Amino acid sequence: MSSGLNLAQQEAVNYLHGPCLVLAGAGSGKTRVITHKIGRLIQAGMAPKRIAAITFTNKAAAEMRERAKGLIGRDAKHVVVCTFHALGVRMMREDGAVLGLKPAFSILDSDDVTKILKDAGGSSDTATARIWQWTISKWKNMGLNAAQAEAIATDDNERITAQIMARYEERLTAYQSVDFDDLIGMPLKLLREHDAVREKWQNTLGHVLVDEYQDTNATQYEVLKALVGTEGHFTAVGDDDQSIYGWRGATLDNLRKLPIDYPKLKVIKLEQNYRSTSAILRAANNVIGPNPKLFPKTLFSELGEGEPVRVVDADNEAHEAERAVARIVSLRAGTAVTQGDQHKEFRDFAILYRANHMARVFEQALRKAQIPYKVSGGQSFFDRAEIKDLCGWFRLWTNNDDDPAFLRAVTTPKRGIGHTTLAALGTFASQYKLSLFGALFSSSLPSVIPKRTLEGLLEFGRYINDLEYKARHTVGAEAARAFMAEWLKEIGYEQHLYDGEDSESAAATRWTNVLEFCDWMAARCGGEIDDTSGATVESERKNLLEVAQTISLLSTISEREKDQNVVTLSTLHASKGLEWPHVLLIGVNEGTLPFKLDDDDGRQQKVSDDTLQRLQEERRLMYVGITRAQRTLAVSWTKRRKKGREMIATQPSRFIAEMGLDKTTIKEDPREKLKALRAEFARKVQDNAAAAAAAAAADR
Repeated sequence: MSSGLNLAQQEAVNYLHGPCLVLAGAGSGKTRVITHKIGRLIQAGMAPKRIAAITFTNKAAAEMRERAKGLIGRDAKHVVVCTFHALGVRMMREDGAVLGLKPAFSILDSDDVTKILKDAGGSSDTATARIWQWTISKWKNMGLNAAQAEAIATDDNERITAQIMARYEERLTAYQSVDFDDLIGMPLKLLREHDAVREKWQNTLGHVLVDEYQDTNATQYEVLKALVGTEGHFTAVGDDDQSIYGWRGATLDNLRKLPIDYPKLKVIKLEQNYRSTSAILRAANNVIGPNPKLFPKTLFSELGEGEPVRVVDADNEAHEAERAVARIVSLRAGTAVTQGDQHKEFRDFAILYRANHMARVFEQALRKAQIPYKVSGGQSFFDRAEIKDLCGWFRLWTNNDDDPAFLRAVTTPKRGIGHTTLAALGTFASQYKLSLFGALFSSSLPSVIPKRTLEGLLEFGRYINDLEYKARHTVGAEAARAFMAEWLKEIGYEQHLYDGEDSESAAATRWTNVLEFCDWMAARCGGEIDDTSGATVESERKNLLEVAQTISLLSTISEREKDQNVVTLSTLHASKGLEWPHVLLIGVNEGTLPFKLDDDDGRQQKVSDDTLQRLQEERRLMYVGITRAQRTLAVSWTKRRKKGREMIATQPSRFIAEMGLDKTTIKEDPREKLKALRAEFARKVQDNAAAAAAAAAADR
């Protein structure tokens, strides 16, 4: 099972009898270690269903599942491979009743949460509601409820937000709904406060493997501890040098606590990098060097020295974009690489940057050069209004108490039920502590809503019950596809889209999205697509209601991400976990990367602990960018950047100096490369013409 592993990887795979921390440097084969360890646990006699591999994204879970399937075959489908949030959903669906949740609770998306907070806070301002949302999320990730948050509030704003949080929590309970933070917080409450539930899950899971451990927040660590008990049958795999999500609650304290909470912790370092050349790794090691080390390690590579790292300066952003395009053209023509004709497709190139807005000028330059590209991390398929509409209906089928879903479904498409009627229904439902759907069937409702309007509401309620019944009995792909086609026709959804768009082509695009979504749902019903949101991977036929229960957890349709032959534009945060033969790391200026630090002017001076921590995280971000590169790396900075309507002078990032600007690092001007390239083409044309003339003369 361990064939092809190096000694450190083998040690990590074979250590089965206690807590284990695998410090996996960039490109050191961590997924390989996790999948081989799953196989080793099964080989040692552990039932596949007792092994859980937890990661942070659906995409990473799907990749891990595929790798495990390739390694251990059919047993892989019984292993629990999922995200932290998906495991939380599974626990709450099975045991949430002790917290007052029914199994078919709804998972609210960010927009739903904003709307509820506006209502709870008595505000119509979205920006204000988003600030409340961010603060409440931070408190939840710290494990605090509204009362605890109010107790630690430091000013009036925080006290008001804590009071709004209390009203928000009441609404979630009434709607039988949870938000994404609850998918971690509530399982922790289950495990901490209910001994029987904790014992059940500790017995269910014999070994827990956690990928990207450095990205866990405080609550996720407590969930892990509660799941594995004092014996600590777990393997945490991570890299403190790649911890770049402090702004969303990830904490390196979780790495610091492990040896304290588990004194028998086995620490294994993976330092051999299989991705990058020595030149690239040297730059990465130099950059990360100034950061304090929890567990010191130095990456090394046996892929050879490779091309020197290039540093490119530019006059401004437009000039920087021109130079990036020139470098891509030059590398593809083969004048600046030594590895022959490999790695010259557009898909082999990535342009990485600190912030989303930096992509625009590069998009313009790539379009001008007719180079195809994609911007990674664009709008999620599930963020499109038409998909949210359909999901609103699905949520209402699975959880009749979901008031936000009720309001979306009853008004999309419009069915003659206006705001006045819905307001009266809402007041009635609140008075009698009912959900909006539950209020429809109250014998007292006719006293507050006119008969004609009431009939429309009752018809809608009966229709939802009918759809729920049919969805529960619709099994398999063909039946699901036919059901959804009939349902969309009945509610006139295609016409609704065309009525709502000025442009027919825009409406047609939205309708195509709807059909694609229905095909995808049908494929899940047919067992053709693994359930990437849930904790199990049985590819069996499901009914449509079962599939509808899982879609709230998905952020993207992975099948849409085809391997297109295009250049990738991506933020550094979104690039983590990915790699390309050729990377262009752009905008490496002070104030951009590292991002502006409030009390640090770039000189070695005493700065606050908070600023120092942010600088260290920015340095890790630079390290992540460098280690995305396999064969070549160019780092560029601009002498001037646009700020508002002005051009201001800027300095290269301190990180460029930290990379080690010695004789192995080359300052490059791609314009000179292009001149050489054109001259070489001209010579080839002349040589070909001369050869043709000579051949013609010989024929005569």
